Amino acid sequence: MTFTEALPTINACLNGTATILLTLGFIFIKSGKIFPHRVSMVSAFLVSAIFLFFYLLHKYLVQGVHTPFAGEGFWKSFYYVMLISHIILAIVIVPLILKTLSLAISGKFEKHRAWARWTFPIWYYVSVTGVLVYCFLYQWF
Repeated sequence: MTFTEALPTINACLNGTATILLTLGFIFIKSGKIFPHRVSMVSAFLVSAIFLFFYLLHKYLVQGVHTPFAGEGFWKSFYYVMLISHIILAIVIVPLILKTLSLAISGKFEKHRAWARWTFPIWYYVSVTGVLVYCFLYQWF
């Protein structure tokens, strides 16, 4: 297997790691554990940034060629609805993450909390569906 062929699996692992870190960050903040929350969320940000780099690298290396979905019927419809929502929200989430993170770094915690109420579920959805897209394309069909 070449590096280019391995990139989708690497990216799915990065998305899965981000999902775990986001889950931990959520649990920590709900438990009032601010420092572990901060570590988890910054780690999720870094893992997501590494994912984005490798995702763009993969697109460059395969020259934009996409992997066709092999499923049919219900699964094809389900996959494309999930994929379209994933792509749209993946574009939307980048500035939301940057804004939410910048508010935390600058100590504006009330505003950070207000932004995080929107950012977290979208980021979580994008992270989980990223893994699902991989599974649909490379594992299940």
